Amino acid sequence: MNLARKPPRNHSAHDWMEYLRESNGLGSILAKTEDLSKLKAKLFLALESLDMGHLSPKIEAGWRSGAQEELFLLVGSASIGTRLQQVLPSLINELGKIGLHCKAIKVKVKPTSPDWEVKLRQNPKNIPPRGLNAVAKKSLQELIEKLPPGSELRSAVERLLQNKSK
Repeated sequence: MNLARKPPRNHSAHDWMEYLRESNGLGSILAKTEDLSKLKAKLFLALESLDMGHLSPKIEAGWRSGAQEELFLLVGSASIGTRLQQVLPSLINELGKIGLHCKAIKVKVKPTSPDWEVKLRQNPKNIPPRGLNAVAKKSLQELIEKLPPGSELRSAVERLLQNKSK
């Protein structure tokens, strides 16, 4: 058993935000992230004033590379893009009132990622399987036994069982 004492820790933990601000490369990334967060908040306020605040989570905003005069909105679907295109002049005015001045707004639909994959069909002839499996046959036999003789339902289930057993 190790009974040696651990050295005292005189170092205090630094706040990770403080570390990011002091770091050369990471500081600029943090600044851009904070700017985009502020932009997203102002865009939400402008959309709220146009009664379109529900679209805010579906929009990614950013500045066009270069000067901060052209806002770039990336949307998930063409319908959202069309709705934004219809209110662009009002949106530019609302953003100006909030304190975010831009001369133009570009709306683009972001490309969809293939969340699905193509799977080959088990039946290459595209013909549905015929007949009933053993569990279905057994279940129908049990149902026939429970139904009273001569009932219409019983005769229909018997016909189904005869036709599908072929």
